[in-house]
Amino acid sequence: MDQVSSSTAALEGRTVAVIGYGSQGHAHALNLRDSGVDVVVGLRDGSASADKARAESLEVMPVHEAAKRGDVIAFLIHDTAQPAVYAADIEPALEPGNALLFAHGFNIHYGEIVPPEEVDVILVAPKSPGQMLRREFEAGRGVPALYGIHQDATGGARDLTLAYAAGLGSSRAGLLETTCGAETETDLFGEQAVLCGGFSELVKAGFETLVEAGYDPRLAYFECLHELKLIVDLAYAGGLAGMRAEVSDTAEYGDYVSGKRVVGPAARIAMGEILDDIQSGAFARRWIDESKNGGQEFQRVRACERLHQIEEVGAELRSHMAWLQPDSEA
Repeated sequence: MDQVSSSTAALEGRTVAVIGYGSQGHAHALNLRDSGVDVVVGLRDGSASADKARAESLEVMPVHEAAKRGDVIAFLIHDTAQPAVYAADIEPALEPGNALLFAHGFNIHYGEIVPPEEVDVILVAPKSPGQMLRREFEAGRGVPALYGIHQDATGGARDLTLAYAAGLGSSRAGLLETTCGAETETDLFGEQAVLCGGFSELVKAGFETLVEAGYDPRLAYFECLHELKLIVDLAYAGGLAGMRAEVSDTAEYGDYVSGKRVVGPAARIAMGEILDDIQSGAFARRWIDESKNGGQEFQRVRACERLHQIEEVGAELRSHMAWLQPDSEA
């Protein structure tokens, strides 16, 4: 991790307008506020989050007013919603010397948002959900973050970026400098090839293989999905070597002799093709077009996936797991 300043001095006398109050937005607003930064929250009319923000004694106003008020505009709404909100509410309010901050570089990298040359464009991307970002801050710790300077119009963008990251508490844990392009491409690849796409298909394939071989679907669920948390937690805490040190020798040997039969040359070729689509912008164009057309294919696939047998079996089994129930004291 980079050795950087943990001072918020570059934010003194400036107002940060946090646009959005979801997972990241609420954590950014509260952590910055508690770090002594002047914060306002910009939300669309009728937002269900407005009362939550006001309950935390945050000043809430329409997006265009917040953008006009802010010296730093932290744009923390969904990627697909950003371009329209930017055009309607953010761009008209920008003034020379303002800073536009993103927690994900998608729209900057793929040109869906092109800020004017006289504003700073910066990236601060905490590597955790907002709830953890807030929880760790309150505990006097922080979560690591990526940061980058896409456009330094004022000559002070780097200091401002580091001050913002410090206000989140992330400088306590460590910061890693990157670019909007590298952050976006690696983030999309990880999601598609490993964390979401690769994971989901691997789990379903394992489940289906056991069920088709005549095994009880409940047993297949336990072995192919339920126990993943154990493995992921071990790897999260100690890396692959730490995980392998904790599982049985039988499991570790099976890892070595069978893992590459599943993720073999064909899978690696497919990963390369996925990365090519991300780097070329082909995936971004497909997703942007899908969103602009109402997301019909996206909604169709989502509905179909929810009908998979693993969902029905899993829901029934999880209903017996007291520790997963919201009101459980287990």
